[in-house]
Amino acid sequence: MAYTTGSSTFNLDLNDLIEEAYERAGVEVRTGYEFRTARRSLNLLTIEWANRGINLWTIQEGQIVLTTGQLIYPLPADTIDLLDHVIRQNNSTASTQSDINITRISESTYSTIPNKLTQGRPIQVWVNRQTAQTNATSVTLSSTVTSTATSITLSDVSSLTTTGFVKIDSETISYTNIVDNTLTNCWRGQNGTTATTHATGASVYIQNLPCVNVWPSPDAGGNYTFVYWRLRRLQDAGNGVNVEDIPFRLVPCMVAGMAFYIAMKRTDVAPDRVAMLKDEYEQQWLLASQEDREKAADRFVPRQLFY
Repeated sequence: MAYTTGSSTFNLDLNDLIEEAYERAGVEVRTGYEFRTARRSLNLLTIEWANRGINLWTIQEGQIVLTTGQLIYPLPADTIDLLDHVIRQNNSTASTQSDINITRISESTYSTIPNKLTQGRPIQVWVNRQTAQTNATSVTLSSTVTSTATSITLSDVSSLTTTGFVKIDSETISYTNIVDNTLTNCWRGQNGTTATTHATGASVYIQNLPCVNVWPSPDAGGNYTFVYWRLRRLQDAGNGVNVEDIPFRLVPCMVAGMAFYIAMKRTDVAPDRVAMLKDEYEQQWLLASQEDREKAADRFVPRQLFY
C-alpha cells in the first residue's frame, strides 16, 4: 500500500531559487558574482511587485496614540501606503470603544486648510509617503538638549525642511516649525524611540519618514488612537539559506520573474528565449494575483463632501 508523505512544507531557499531561475534561463551559476547579481535582481523584483498592487500577505495593522496638539505622526519606515484608517476612541475600554471614519485627503487639500492648529476630533488625514531614508548632515546641536525640551537650537538649518523629523543619537524627533536656527514645537521620542538628553555638538540627521498629518489636531481628553492597515515592503533577499518573504503560492511567479530578469542581463541568452520567459512570468503573475485577492463581497459606502 502506498502512503502520502504527510508533509506540505516544500519551499525554496535563496540558493535553490537562484539555481532554478538560472536553469530556466538556460545558463549555469558558476561564480559568486552571478549569485550576487541574481540576489540584486530578486530585490528589484519584489519592489516591482509592490508597484503592481496590493500584496495581501504584507497588510499589517498598526496603532498610533494621538497626543493633544500634535499634527504629524511617523509611520514604520517600511510602509508603502495605507489602505484603511479610523480614529478609535476609548481604545482600552471594550464597552465604550468606538471606531470613527477619518477621510484621506490629498496634499493640495491639506495645504488649503486655513488653520492647521485647530483642535478637535481628527476627521481628515494626509498620508505623506516619504522615502524613509536617513541622511547625514554637518549640522550639530548648539547647546545641550534635555529630555523634555520642545525647542532645539542647531548650528545650521539650511539643509532642513520647515517641518519634518530629525534623529539625534538614537532618538527621533518631530518638529513643525523653524525660527532662526531653532526647531520649535518639537515632539520627542517619536517612532518608538525614547526621549533622552543630548550633549552640545551631537550630530543631527535628517529622517525622511513616511508619516500622517491629521486635522484637526487632537484636543485634550479625546483619548484618540489612529488605527491603520498598511502595506509594508517585502523583506530583502537573504544570504542563501533564507526562505523568501512570500507565501508558497507565489513561489512559481518569483522563479519565473527571476529567470526573466536574469535572461535580460545575459548576452548569451537568445532574444526569443527572453521573450518566452517574459510571457511565462506575466502568466504566472496573472495566476498568482488572481488567487491573492480578497474573497469577500465588495462593499460600497456613499459619501458626500462639501467645501
